[in-house]
Amino acid sequence: MATLEIEGRKVSVTNLDKVLFPETGTTKGNIIEYYVAIAPAMLPHLVGRAVTRKRWPNGVDQSSFFEKNLAASAPDWLDRRSMQHSDRVVTYPLFSTAADLAWLGQQAAIEAHVPQWRFDGTEPGPATRMVFDLDPGDDVDLARCAEVACEIRDLIGDIGMTAFPVTSGSKGIHLYVPLEKPLSTSGASTVAKRVATLLEERSPDRVTATMAKAKRTGRVFVDWSQNNGKKTTVAPYSLRGRTLPTVAAPRTWDELEASGLQQLRFEEVLERFQDLGDLLAQLDPTVDSAPESSPVTDKLGKYRSMRSADRTPEPIPTTTEPQGNNDTFVIQEHHARRLHYDFRLEHDGVLVSWAVPKNIPDDPKQNRLAVHTEDHPLEYATFSGRIPKGEYGGGDVSIWDSGTYELEKWRDDEVIVVLHGKKATGRFALIRTKGTQWLMHLMKDAPDARATPEEHTPEDPTPKNIAPMLATAGDVLDLPDDEWSFEGKWDGFRIVAELTHGSMTLRTRSGNDYTEKFGALQSFADDLAEHDAVVDGEVVVFDDSGVSSFEKLQNATRDDIRFIAFDLLYLDGTSLLRKKYSDRRRLLELLTTGLDSVLVPPRLTGSAADAVAESRERGWEGVVAKRTDSVYQPGKRAHTWIKHKNWRTQEVVIGGWRRGQGRRAGGFGSLLMGIPDGDRLRYVGRVGTGFDDRALDTLAALLAPLEASDSPFSSILPAADRNGAVWVEPVLVGEVRFYEATESGHLRHPSWRGLRPDKEPKAVRQE
Repeated sequence: MATLEIEGRKVSVTNLDKVLFPETGTTKGNIIEYYVAIAPAMLPHLVGRAVTRKRWPNGVDQSSFFEKNLAASAPDWLDRRSMQHSDRVVTYPLFSTAADLAWLGQQAAIEAHVPQWRFDGTEPGPATRMVFDLDPGDDVDLARCAEVACEIRDLIGDIGMTAFPVTSGSKGIHLYVPLEKPLSTSGASTVAKRVATLLEERSPDRVTATMAKAKRTGRVFVDWSQNNGKKTTVAPYSLRGRTLPTVAAPRTWDELEASGLQQLRFEEVLERFQDLGDLLAQLDPTVDSAPESSPVTDKLGKYRSMRSADRTPEPIPTTTEPQGNNDTFVIQEHHARRLHYDFRLEHDGVLVSWAVPKNIPDDPKQNRLAVHTEDHPLEYATFSGRIPKGEYGGGDVSIWDSGTYELEKWRDDEVIVVLHGKKATGRFALIRTKGTQWLMHLMKDAPDARATPEEHTPEDPTPKNIAPMLATAGDVLDLPDDEWSFEGKWDGFRIVAELTHGSMTLRTRSGNDYTEKFGALQSFADDLAEHDAVVDGEVVVFDDSGVSSFEKLQNATRDDIRFIAFDLLYLDGTSLLRKKYSDRRRLLELLTTGLDSVLVPPRLTGSAADAVAESRERGWEGVVAKRTDSVYQPGKRAHTWIKHKNWRTQEVVIGGWRRGQGRRAGGFGSLLMGIPDGDRLRYVGRVGTGFDDRALDTLAALLAPLEASDSPFSSILPAADRNGAVWVEPVLVGEVRFYEATESGHLRHPSWRGLRPDKEPKAVRQE
């Protein structure tokens, strides 16, 4: 029997090579390694809760059983609580250390299940969180579950609650809701049941709150009953006993709103934790805030729980943290599973730490992701060396830079410091966007009377004259929908509205004051009279078909104009310019809920192609794609916003070609296009863009045997087009896209899309 020493505790392990997931060859040893590595994220969601284990001693393809009572053979150091059930007293284990989770894996207990309450001393306490288990019925996929999850998020958001999504690792999704004031378990069940029932009333064909399986076909079952004090839910980060080693994995709302959502395997979850931290950090108190039964109570408790002094050279002090001058910083280059940089600031006796995957920004135009991690001891400021493989953070650590800093601001969600190092110098801001995720920004020089809008601090008044951020023209069709959000492009006046307790100033893109011109929008300011806000949007007029019309806007009456809001830049003393677009958008939706004075059009769902198709179907000018993590850059034309104007498409018949120049010398440079007009072709222009090398070769081979002595067109082509033209028999059909047609019928800015071998020339018609 082998022994693992974890956090000073010895865990006996056996049969580490035993395969528990035959399809992937995942062994018991792999499971133990996973649970030890994920412990910093998983433990806060287990601490103080009775753990029921589901065991597969012979692997997931064999039988399993639930185990509640702790066996007499369990190690003495394992914390436990006894609880009276109707027929017996059951002693449950309580987990608070990585060693506890290693013991879990040794038991081939693949799954850990816990209630929503924690022990209060020796008795079950109130529920600290609420859970919804979204279980898809027959013929329902994970995407439908995600849609329902978003509806629940919005529904409970209206009553001031926040939901955190977890793909269950099985078929569905779990939604966790932290309870600011703990409820009795019956109270939590009542609230959850009301939400589920209301959702069923709204969408009876899509949702059911009834447990009967006959009711679930084609619907998502919103199981509210797991809030009952006698029931449990598989814990976040727990493995699942399925064919593949999937995990109850915390997710982002951006992931749920994108297409292609799938359950995650344990390897993926570990990588995500390394990159993103614990996405559920705001759900439960951290291990630092554990009940008294937990041995971890000080600032470095979490740090110590993740390391063993005899296995890593990292400093692990056992005494109270020393106090320094609160002015030391260090940046360590860390070659772990993935290269990243650890940024640490001395504060109140510890090094407050962030993992910065791409290192600190060196340009004010950059924003770098920074993931807040556990506090480190002050001794870590001089540490460099190799953390052994298999240990937390295993890999080489070296000091990239160090020095002193001046503190300007330290809040729970914002830190501003001036660094004085050899490489890292300047004024930096760290702004929390969600959970453990922060943005790190290199600010301009210290603020003065000429400070730009993005440098306003939460004490500032409503900023004035923020120039709107601009989108770059481009094609959105290849953008990954899990990283981008899509919305309509509107044909109107771009306006930034400054709203201060009922007063209103409207400024155009060029900074002109249009408050009087669009004074009818005062109702928007009236509705937000309790707030100070800056909102970016568009003033539009809709035509009879509901499409925004710039022509109608020129002579619109006061009653015709509407304000479309699509971004929130400032709210009640807080600048949002450095927050993620997805967070700004969510705040905007909450701020404007129920207001008739403003329109906040829903974002376009699905892929980029779906968004473009919907915009075309609705007759919109186009689509604007915005990176979900993009910050707002006033006055800048950024590549994190891309505008896509809707082009039309047209099938054409090739009537000739012109010789190419430069790289295309020896081949064709452009194709001469026509549309059948009787026995000949009506000329609609030439197309010379949109060809890749393969298309050039294919067309050259097809056109060579089709050369003809006479033009197939019904009219004489312009001299610039017919000079050097090679005529061909009009038998090849292709498709182009274009912006618009001229009065003479020529296509403006056509781009080649490809051949249409399925079309006969005689079938081509003007679109």
